[in-house]
Amino acid sequence: MTRQMSTEMQQCIDMCNKCHDKCEQMLSRCMEMRSEQSMQMSMMLMSCAEMCRMCADMMMRCSSMTKAGADMVQMCVRMCGMCADMCEMSADMCRQMGAKEMTELADLMTQCAAMCRQVTPQAMQPA
Repeated sequence: MTRQMSTEMQQCIDMCNKCHDKCEQMLSRCMEMRSEQSMQMSMMLMSCAEMCRMCADMMMRCSSMTKAGADMVQMCVRMCGMCADMCEMSADMCRQMGAKEMTELADLMTQCAAMCRQVTPQAMQPA
């Protein structure tokens, strides 16, 4: 039997997935530019996309466990914190690019980071 996840968890999972998808889209564009800066940005976007995907996957697993152990809950909270760090670091780099699309992506990353920082053991409790 699975349990119903909290609204906060579902929103954070959705935001992580949205951030992942947008990073993947922008990654293709950066790779087409073939400049040194765009190649560095590509590596950052790949890392951010993967971190967001892993974070969303882990939250899904934790929320689907009927009795997620305290250690697993803490691991999920730590993963969310690392995802937030990656999103913030990536957002800073995106803003340095100066392009409108990159600024929009940076704003999305900042929102994702804020949501990930709100994931606490209490937020992981069923609705």
